[in-house]
Amino acid sequence: MHTLTDLAQAAARSNLHHEDLDWLHLILADWQVVSDLAGADLVMWVRTHDGRFLAIAHARPATASTIHMDDVVDMYIQPSRQTLLEEAMETRQIASPPGARWMGTYSMSEVAIPVVRSGQAIAVITRETNLSSPGFLGGAETWTPHAADILCKMITRGDYPYDATPVSVTHGQPRVMDGALLLDSEGVVQEVTPNAVSCLRRLGIRQNPVGRLLIEDVTDVLKQDQTIEETLAVVVTGKAAWRAEVESSRATVTMRALPLLEGDKRVGAVLLTRDVSEMRRRELELMTKDATIREIHHRVKNNLQTVSALIRLQARRSDSEEVRAALSEAERRVTTIATVHAALSQNVDETVDFDEVAKKVLHLAVVLAKTNQQVSVDVRGHFGKVNADAAQALATVLTELVTNSVEHGYRDYGGLVSIEAERNGRRLEVTVSDDGLGIEPDKAKSGLGTQIVSTVVAGELAGTITWDRRKHGPGTIVRVNANLDN
Repeated sequence: MHTLTDLAQAAARSNLHHEDLDWLHLILADWQVVSDLAGADLVMWVRTHDGRFLAIAHARPATASTIHMDDVVDMYIQPSRQTLLEEAMETRQIASPPGARWMGTYSMSEVAIPVVRSGQAIAVITRETNLSSPGFLGGAETWTPHAADILCKMITRGDYPYDATPVSVTHGQPRVMDGALLLDSEGVVQEVTPNAVSCLRRLGIRQNPVGRLLIEDVTDVLKQDQTIEETLAVVVTGKAAWRAEVESSRATVTMRALPLLEGDKRVGAVLLTRDVSEMRRRELELMTKDATIREIHHRVKNNLQTVSALIRLQARRSDSEEVRAALSEAERRVTTIATVHAALSQNVDETVDFDEVAKKVLHLAVVLAKTNQQVSVDVRGHFGKVNADAAQALATVLTELVTNSVEHGYRDYGGLVSIEAERNGRRLEVTVSDDGLGIEPDKAKSGLGTQIVSTVVAGELAGTITWDRRKHGPGTIVRVNANLDN
């Protein structure tokens, strides 16, 4: 796919404006259909400041052998062929040489199609067909090139690509190779490829569609409770350049209509079809699996909150201050894990935005910490997206570190605990600093909380952790370096 940036770089050597580039980009987004219908290579050329023609895009057909084995983009056209392109631009009409041209051991036909916008030719597309190549459409080669001829003429009038074509493309976009039908102006089938016959058969349309009004056959096979939407009707009759999805009890088929216009008159349409039954089944399975995973996280969160409430109740009933303190710490840790599961229950990809999680768990850590002092928490930097396992570990580590700072650093006065995160791909560096009493180096890892942190950082985050006293002023600074999977 060629982007606007690619076109802008190539067109820097031409006189094209931004509006011209936008139009060329629309053509490139959909010109594979023309290439496949024609069974021909398409090359887009723009005139450069020095009068030569530069190739800025190339499409190879999926329905025939390509002419060019090498990439022609960023190459200039041979001087012997330039006259044909100049004629097409000057006349704004399709130009063709008198006979076939030989390329090594095979012959090819070539036509030059001017790309017209607002009455001006802004580029030329050469349609180059390998005359020695067998077609891959099973007998459709007699009508698909004619349909391509009409689309090419529409390009010269500025009627193609269609203004009404949706920009968004869903999975299962129908292609010429997947199945194609030729409809007349009333929606009656004139021609059909074998793959299109197979698509219709899977829907439940058994009779030969040629000579029949396709909308009637499609209506007969729809599910009984499915209504005929206006979008489906105009697509199946070929009246609008749109896409629709037909779902029967047997299969799901996407359809796309390409109206064929001669001036203001619609003379027919090409209808592309594609059986996406298996694709939709897999998507449904993934959606069901995602919903199940979210529901599991939701239930785990609820269960953990219940456990937390039971621990809190037990702590209140205990007469031992030591038991109450131990149960309070257990409650805090369970609540931290529940917070992560609550975040995971909102996503489908088993990742969480840890910036939001960090705010919740750190606020919770301060609220539940045993202190009578006023302590604030300041979070800076960016944690980014973190997978489920790493989120659990990281939440536990931060909660323990902040709790330690609040409970042991601010016995006599309040202060500020700062958390700064720096994310670089898989690498995450988190610094937790406070202006409390500070630590004694030989007691940095003596408590249960710091032992938990050290184990989690090394085992689940594949990282390292260090404790130090602050160089300027009282307090402690802890640095955690973690390796994340995403």
